[in-house]
Amino acid sequence: MNRFLLITFGCMALLACNNSQKSGPTTGEPGSIFFTEFDTPFGTPPFDRIVFADYRPAFLAGMKEQTAEIEAIANNTEAPTFENTIVAMDNSGRLLSRVSRVFYGLKSSETNDSIQALAGELSPLLSEHNDNIYLNEKLFNRIKTIHDDTTGLNLTTEQYRLMDEYYKSFVRSGIMLEETEKERLREINKQLSALTLKFGNNLLKETNNYQLVIDNEADLAGLPEGVIAAAANAAKAAGEEGKWVFGLQKPSWLPFLQYSQKRELREKLYKAMYMRGDNDNENEKKKIINDIVNLRIEKAQLLGYDTHADFVLEENMAKTPENVYKLLNEVWAYALAQAKKEAAELQKLIDAEGGNFQLASWDWWYYAEKLRQQKYALNEEELKPYFKMENVREGVFTVANKLYGLNFKKLDNIPVYHPEVEVYEVTDADGSHLAIFYTDYFPRPGKNAGAWMSSFRGQQVLDGKNIRPLVYNVGNFTRPTETTPSLLTLDEVETVFHEFGHALHGMLSNVTYAGLSGTSVPRDFVELPSQIMEHWAFQPEVLKLYARHYQTGEVIPDELIAKIDAASKFNMGFNTTEFVAAALLDMDYHTQREIKERNVREFEKQSMAKIGLIDEIIPRYRSTYFSHIFSGGYSAGYYAYLWSEVLDADAFQAFAEKGIFDQETARLFREYVLSKGNTEDPMELYKKFRGAEPDPVYLLKNRGFIE
Repeated sequence: MNRFLLITFGCMALLACNNSQKSGPTTGEPGSIFFTEFDTPFGTPPFDRIVFADYRPAFLAGMKEQTAEIEAIANNTEAPTFENTIVAMDNSGRLLSRVSRVFYGLKSSETNDSIQALAGELSPLLSEHNDNIYLNEKLFNRIKTIHDDTTGLNLTTEQYRLMDEYYKSFVRSGIMLEETEKERLREINKQLSALTLKFGNNLLKETNNYQLVIDNEADLAGLPEGVIAAAANAAKAAGEEGKWVFGLQKPSWLPFLQYSQKRELREKLYKAMYMRGDNDNENEKKKIINDIVNLRIEKAQLLGYDTHADFVLEENMAKTPENVYKLLNEVWAYALAQAKKEAAELQKLIDAEGGNFQLASWDWWYYAEKLRQQKYALNEEELKPYFKMENVREGVFTVANKLYGLNFKKLDNIPVYHPEVEVYEVTDADGSHLAIFYTDYFPRPGKNAGAWMSSFRGQQVLDGKNIRPLVYNVGNFTRPTETTPSLLTLDEVETVFHEFGHALHGMLSNVTYAGLSGTSVPRDFVELPSQIMEHWAFQPEVLKLYARHYQTGEVIPDELIAKIDAASKFNMGFNTTEFVAAALLDMDYHTQREIKERNVREFEKQSMAKIGLIDEIIPRYRSTYFSHIFSGGYSAGYYAYLWSEVLDADAFQAFAEKGIFDQETARLFREYVLSKGNTEDPMELYKKFRGAEPDPVYLLKNRGFIE
C-alpha cells in the first residue's frame, strides 16, 4: 500500500531521469517542475526539462507535503469515516509519488553515479518517512475504528478491500509493537533499504566491468555473422576497434555459448557470468546477502512470524511456505528426471563427435543447439530474420487489438529519457484514450539486466476523473547493427509478449483507488497477465500476422512454423530445472529461523545438493546475482512464476477451447483479471473469469511432462 515505494516486475526496477548534462533547462526553483501535475501532453514526464538538481528538493518537498497530509488526517477532530481517513490517505503523497516514479524509473534504465549516490542518500530518509506513516498510532486508531465496525458504512467490495488492505499494512508494519521494538524495526528497515540498494548497484558494476576481448578471428569459429557484427560494434564502443567484445548482458553471452566452437572461451565467459558478485572484490555481495537474510529473519520474528517466508506469503495466494514447497517439489520431480535424460542425450552427442570430456554447464547451450538442429532441423539463425523487433512489437499490438479492441498510435511529441525510447497512445475500441505506453528495448551500461514493466503514473479516479496510466516496458534485447535491424531470438520474442502482458494489466486497470489499481496485486497473481500473453506468441495464426522476413517481407513459411511447434518443448527439463532450483534456493534462504554468519557459497551448495541438482546445471540465478530476491520485490516470491503458470495454463485453455481470439472469453478476462487490480481476492476474480479454480494438469502439459 506504500504509494512511493513502487513495485516492479520481470527483473525488477523503476526509472529515474536523464543525466544532468543531457537535460534541458528547467524553470523556477530546483524541484519545482514536480510540484504540480506535469503540464504536458497526457501529463507525461517532461524529460527534456527535468535536470538532476530537481530530484532531491522534490523528494524533500514531497515527504514534507505527505507528512502534513497524514498529520491532518490523524488529527482530524471529526469521527473517522471511509472518506476522511481511508480515501484521504490513499490520495496523499502525490508529489512524492510523482518524483519517485520518475527517479526510480531511470535508476533502473538510465542510471549514473549521481543518481546512484542520491538513491543512497534518499534510502534512509524514505524508509523513515514510510515508518512515520505506518507507525502513526493516531492514524491507525482511526483506521481501526472503521475496520472494527463496518456494518453501518455500506461499503462497496472495492472500498472494503481498500480499507482492509490499509489496516493490514499498518499491522504488518509493526503498529502493534512496543516502542523499543518499533525503534528496532525502524533501524532494520533503514538497513534493509540500504543493503538491497547496494546489492543492485554492485551487480550493475560487476556486470559492466567484465569484457571478453577477442583479437584472433579464429576464436570466432562457429559464431553467426550477426553475433560477430554485434561483438564488433561492442568492441568499437569499448575503444577496442578491430576486435570483438562479449559481455555479461544476456544478448551477448548467450549466443556465444550457443554457437562458439571454442570450449575454453565458452567456459571463461560463462564462469564470468555466474561468478558475478562472488569474486572477493569491491563488488562482493556475500556479506550483503547474509546481512539481508539475517535482518529479514529478525524483522519477521519481531512481527510475530517464524520466518520471512511466512511473513511474505501470508499476503500471497500461496499463503504458506509448505504450499510453495509442495508445488515446487512436485514440478521438480518431473523436471529433474527430464533434465537427466536431456543431459544423457547431450553426452552422447559429445561422445559421437569424439569429445573426450564430461558435459559441463558451459557446454549445455552449445550442444543443446546442435541437438535441436539435428532433431528438428531448427536453426535459430534461420528464424531470427522473421522476428525483427519492430515487427514483434506490432505483433503484440495486433494481438491486443484482436482480443480487446485496443489501438496503438506512435507519438513523436512526447519527451523521452533516452533516444531509443518510443512512445504510443493506446485507445480503446470506441476511440477513447486508455494509456500512454513507452518501450525501451536495448541494453546499455546504465540499465539493469533483464526486462520489466512499471509506470510513471498509475490509474485511479480522482475528483470524478479517471486518471489514465503512463506505462512502460524495458528490456535488454539484441541490438541492431550497422547492417541489420534488431532480430530477436525466440526467447526474446516470448519476453516481449510477457512484459506486454504486464503492460496490459496496467493499461486496462479500471478501479477507483490508487492503492488497488493495475498491478498492485499479490506477487503470485501478478504473473498471470504476463504469462498468458506468451501463449499467443507462437500460435500459427498469430505468427502469420507479424513474423515477416525483414528483407523480403515474406510471411514466415508453414515449414518453419511447424518446426517451432515441434521444438516448443525441447530442453524443457533444463529450463524448468534451472528455474525451480532458483525458486527453491530463494525459499531455503527465507525459511531460515536462525540469525548467524552463513557461508553463502556453502549454503547454496547444500541447498542444491539437498534436491539432487545435477552438476551439468546451475540454478538460473546463483545467490550473488539473484537480484529478484536481494534487490527486487521477489524475496520468498520467485516461485510466483510457477504458481501463476498454474493459472495461465488453465486460463489459456479457455481460449484454446473456444478460439484464441474468442471475444467473450477475452471480455471476461479483461473484466475480471486485467481491469480489476486488487479490488477483490484474486482466486475469486479468477473463478469469475473461468468458472472454477485452475487445474494444475495444464501446467504439466504446457511443459511437456505429461501428454
